[in-house]
Amino acid sequence: MDFWYALLLYIHILSAIMSIGPFFIFIPVMKKLRSAEALEQNAYLNTFRTAIRLAKHAGHVLVGSGILLVLVGSWSWSTSWIVMTILLLIGSLLFLARAFSPKIRKINEPGQDKAIIIRLLARSLWIYLVLLLCMLAFMVVKPTFW
Repeated sequence: MDFWYALLLYIHILSAIMSIGPFFIFIPVMKKLRSAEALEQNAYLNTFRTAIRLAKHAGHVLVGSGILLVLVGSWSWSTSWIVMTILLLIGSLLFLARAFSPKIRKINEPGQDKAIIIRLLARSLWIYLVLLLCMLAFMVVKPTFW
């Protein structure tokens, strides 16, 4: 493995960590969010927004480095684990577009049931983590389906 390919692979792995890692922080935060006062709740939600922004930008690097790794590496675009990862990526992008930001905005709207919104937010967090971890599993295990 030459230096440039190894560097690209390192960037790809680092961006995967930065895309997935921030969401694990919010597992315990969800519990605290339920009982938080308005000021504390806004601090949690601002942190959540920042983590989503970080994950999105790291995701751009992840996708870009993944494309470059396929182009310069020995893998084909039709390799089953690459196809499955791309399908999950598309699904996760569609899910992410509606999973967090609209719910975070609704929490502070008058007349909204915060408990229900926080429960939906927590559910979205778990679904998104499962999608991300499935993609990670495909990239690490590289299973052959066809």
